[in-house]
Amino acid sequence: MKKLLLILILGFLTSNTSFADSLRVVDGDTIVLNGEKIRFSGIDTPELKQTCMQEDQEVGCGMSAKMLLVKKIGNNTPKCISEGKDVYKRTLAECFVNGESLSKFLVRSGYAFAYRKYSTKFVKDEEFARANKLGMWAMMFQYPWDFRKAS
Repeated sequence: MKKLLLILILGFLTSNTSFADSLRVVDGDTIVLNGEKIRFSGIDTPELKQTCMQEDQEVGCGMSAKMLLVKKIGNNTPKCISEGKDVYKRTLAECFVNGESLSKFLVRSGYAFAYRKYSTKFVKDEEFARANKLGMWAMMFQYPWDFRKAS
């Protein structure tokens, strides 16, 4: 029974998590809502395969960011305000659940960074997470944009 439970949990964690036919969490800063790929504007989260070091332990910080988003959304459907398209033709948007910005939540929790290259909207939230050593700020990490360059 324990093995079955472990297999189910691992399957859930590694899947593209779907809550309903209309919503799928791709990673920490991307969802597919009603068939539309939406990239959260103004933030950047670690890539799914990206890891961080906490003490002597390797932590899947990319997967942690995704699972934090999954948990925050719960059974709700995000409401998104479009801000245009990016070069990959994804919709850029700020999305909300129960009136709370998912981007702000992720940055303030320490599992997303203010993407200063495109926006300074979430800088104060990042400074809060950093000062309080929340999320990745309690670990050794590589910024997602540096990780992508190195990959």
